[in-house]
Amino acid sequence: MSGARAAFLDRDGTIIEDAGYLRDPAGVRLLPGAAQAIRQLNEHGLIVVVATNQSGIARGLLTLDEYGATERRVDQLLALQGARLDAHYFCPHVPELSGPCDCRKPGTLLYRQAAERFGIDLSRSWWVGDRLRDVLPAETFGGRGILVGGTEAESAESGRFLRARDLAGAVELIPSS
Repeated sequence: MSGARAAFLDRDGTIIEDAGYLRDPAGVRLLPGAAQAIRQLNEHGLIVVVATNQSGIARGLLTLDEYGATERRVDQLLALQGARLDAHYFCPHVPELSGPCDCRKPGTLLYRQAAERFGIDLSRSWWVGDRLRDVLPAETFGGRGILVGGTEAESAESGRFLRARDLAGAVELIPSS
């Protein structure tokens, strides 16, 4: 691989408020400091990728078009503050309805797809999210994970990962080079 570094960010509860099965782009609310944190990652030359589980699609609670509209709204809100996401990857499945898949976090398909597309060195990359499933792939690839806020931050398993209060705090832990 080319050696590019990436920051793989969870969406709900990490970049935006977790509003459950978000269908309406008007409901997208950036978390405080998220745009500035992503802009800082951009300035440090990291490829910034969202990887998110969106089981509401398989559950019939939102459509692919509705998910796409919320994705575009996240991009618009970030752009207004000078930040950008390089790509969005999502898993629309839920195992009990659609069967097993390799893309549902902590599965690794989404990350492998991003690595291929952008020439990312996964061992030099970072995973940031509010749940263990968001950061567990860091161990698979030899990268680093940071749990932010969230109820899982205090579990016994979480001791294997760095912790931060939010995305801005996590970015402070990621070296600029």
